[in-house]
Amino acid sequence: MKSVIGIGNALTDMLVNMSNDEVLGLYSLAKGSMSLVDSELQTDISKHVAGCPYSLSLGGSAGNTIRAMARLGTRVGFIGKVGHDTTGDFYEQALRNIGVEPYILRSEYRSGKCVALVSPDGERTFVTHLGAAAHLAPEDIDAAIFDDYDCLYIEGYLVQDHDLIRTAVERAKQHGLRVAIDLASFNVVEENCDFLRDLVERYVDILFANEDEARAFSGEADPLAALNYISTMCELAVVKIGMKGALIRRGEEFVQVGIMAAAKRVDTTGAGDFYAAGFLAALCEGLSLRQCGTIGAIAAGKVIEVVGTTFGEDAWRDIFGLMEQVRKEQCLF
Repeated sequence: MKSVIGIGNALTDMLVNMSNDEVLGLYSLAKGSMSLVDSELQTDISKHVAGCPYSLSLGGSAGNTIRAMARLGTRVGFIGKVGHDTTGDFYEQALRNIGVEPYILRSEYRSGKCVALVSPDGERTFVTHLGAAAHLAPEDIDAAIFDDYDCLYIEGYLVQDHDLIRTAVERAKQHGLRVAIDLASFNVVEENCDFLRDLVERYVDILFANEDEARAFSGEADPLAALNYISTMCELAVVKIGMKGALIRRGEEFVQVGIMAAAKRVDTTGAGDFYAAGFLAALCEGLSLRQCGTIGAIAAGKVIEVVGTTFGEDAWRDIFGLMEQVRKEQCLF
């Protein structure tokens, strides 16, 4: 596996740093969840936090992963849909600028936006209006797209569109690709559990989940039991267990990899996305499971030190230096 193409919601992120969690209670938003809302409700919530500091960046779960993989040197592409607007133009050009091959379709609807409400403890709650992104359809998936890639990476939020995901994985498999998926959010897993289990058992080779997502998917409260359940259904399973790191299983091979201690925990937005990016980039290099988990932890540890998913060259140099140590097995958690 040397190259990866992602499919996901092409979104622009608005990251809002809140001084308290009042808005979560006011709008009955489960902390740490992702809620799909209409444009009116998203606007109301945005108005409520209008006095808080915020920043804008390219977003979307799979988009975050693919962009980070491009920066890590992996050959990548991305499938998504935006509007015929300046936001859509910006999104497509920004992908090209960072070395991602864009397969971007256009819609009559405006480009989607995700408001990420960042709590004082760094946890994030997503309020998303998909806009054009929601109109990515099965007929948009041209099988020829998969000719030049080895793996399809699926954003878990997309599984709510069963026909789209089933079409994408079937065409990817027909072209000999592996399929990787990040379960993305526990509430999405709960709402689509039967479909997800069938999808994973029939098509998925690599699965990423955090502790809550693994519990919702497997019905097992213990993370190790959840990992073992998932690993009977796919080739490689990764369950992230917060400050304890991650549990990784491929067949009979099992490792537990710790976290990289962040200098400061500012915002967890993108932590899971960057973990998957580091892990998959290392897997494309042919590194061991422990090395893959360690590089995933390095990428995740860096992104939570900043607001959003964009950081400077100094941070990337730190990541590259640590990755080189991992390749030499001098830096394993």
